[in-house]
Amino acid sequence: MIKYLGSKRRLLPLLVAVIRSLPGTRSVADLFSGTARVGHALKAEGLHVLANDHNAYAATLARAYVQADREELADEAARLLRELDALPGRPGWFTETLCVRSRFLRPENGARVDAIRDAIERLAPPPELRAVLLASLMEAADRVDSTTGVQMAYLKEWAPRSSKRLTLRLPALLPRAAHGKGEAHELDAGVAAARLSADVAYLDPPYNQHKYLGNYHVWESLVRWDRSEVYGTACKRADCRTRASAFNSRTGIRDALARVVRDVDARHLVVSFSDEDSLARAELEALLATRGRVSVLARGQRRYVGAQIGIYNPRGEKVGRAGHLRNTEYVFVATRDAWQPPALPEAAVPAIAAVS
Repeated sequence: MIKYLGSKRRLLPLLVAVIRSLPGTRSVADLFSGTARVGHALKAEGLHVLANDHNAYAATLARAYVQADREELADEAARLLRELDALPGRPGWFTETLCVRSRFLRPENGARVDAIRDAIERLAPPPELRAVLLASLMEAADRVDSTTGVQMAYLKEWAPRSSKRLTLRLPALLPRAAHGKGEAHELDAGVAAARLSADVAYLDPPYNQHKYLGNYHVWESLVRWDRSEVYGTACKRADCRTRASAFNSRTGIRDALARVVRDVDARHLVVSFSDEDSLARAELEALLATRGRVSVLARGQRRYVGAQIGIYNPRGEKVGRAGHLRNTEYVFVATRDAWQPPALPEAAVPAIAAVS
């Protein structure tokens, strides 16, 4: 899956074990699904997953990894990906805007993106097959990009991986889950909370003022293929300026999250947060206490790669270091049922401790 700030890759063993251990769990609504990594893992456990994200690229990943089923699409998708991968590059808007005016990919790989993406548009495949093809293209571009993992900027010098040929691969599709076919939705989290119903609601809201749309605008443009007006050195989409979310606001996130916690139709709530988030731990515990007894698990870990590299100015000169290189990730569980955290092998989830 694509590189992603806030990815729960290292927390997956804990999250899956916690959700599976909650009484009567057959379905999970993931209201901020991002790359769909968590939804994919829960689908692999046989659960009925309802994945939601308001960004088009994230909803597309959810449609590929949660909604699409391997037994129905893998053969056709593999055939089409072989044909698309054989196309010669043909530079267009993506190459000029995101590989020449800005430098997220080398122009020769940008030309391949243009050719493949135009071909997908001409094919006009059904939504799930389209999502699988687009997920493959996103991941192929991600493997040869020249960033630290976010698209607010690109590296001053080309990353070594950027010289490799962009190559399509079949995404890791899963068979239909035992508890029902997955779903992908493209809704505001507040709207999704009011519409979707599941045994467990999993919430992983944005943790600061930086919008995921701005962090991953290249993928949004690749999926929408709308040749948006752009601005700035990074050639961000114009809607990065206009699409606001209360979840990216220190003054707005509490009320927005409180509405989700109040409205979501779920027996249990599981929430990911960290000590860098816009809400303090005590505030979040108070919000969740309205839904039952709150338990908290904590895990110390290294911060994202940009923090390890340091702070640079627009000329590529290092001008500082991040204030700290580690943070604490919390997993909150709110339920009215009797529940104890599951036993976990220390090697699988290091530095986890129950703290409430």
